[in-house]
Parts: sequence; C-alpha cells; structure tokens
Amino acid sequence: MKNLYDVQQLLKRFGIYVYVGKRIWDIEVMAIELDHLYEARVISRPDFMAAKLVLKHEHQIEAVKEQQTTGGLEDGKGLNWN
Repeated sequence: MKNLYDVQQLLKRFGIYVYVGKRIWDIEVMAIELDHLYEARVISRPDFMAAKLVLKHEHQIEAVKEQQTTGGLEDGKGLNWN
C-alpha cells in the first residue's frame, strides 16, 4: 500500500466508501473504519499497518496545509494514530 488511493481501494473491497467533504476528515474516518476492520479480523496485520501508515502520512500533510491556511490545527487533535 503506497498511497491514499490504495487505502480507498482496500476499504472499497468491504463496501466502505468515505466522503465527508474535507480531505482531512475523510482520512480520519478512513482510519476509524480501518480500525473496525482490523478489530473484526477481516484484514491482516500487515495490510492494517501499511494502510495506517499511509493514512498517518496523508493526515500529517493535510494538517500542515490546514495550519498554513488557518494558522492553527483544529482537526485530528484527539486521534490516536498508534
């Protein structure tokens, strides 16, 4: 898994389509859905870890963009990316 599109395709295999309207929120919802799939044991640990790493990276990129445009970060403060 190399990019956000790959994570979207993984979620799509389970009928999960995410569109909230703001990219950073989409990434956060995808992370939650991914957690649920892993807890249900329908995806492997390597797939989970790879997808989680991609989402963390994309979230950091969006957080920096948000901080640059708004002067502060309001989204994703309480998320646990472990």
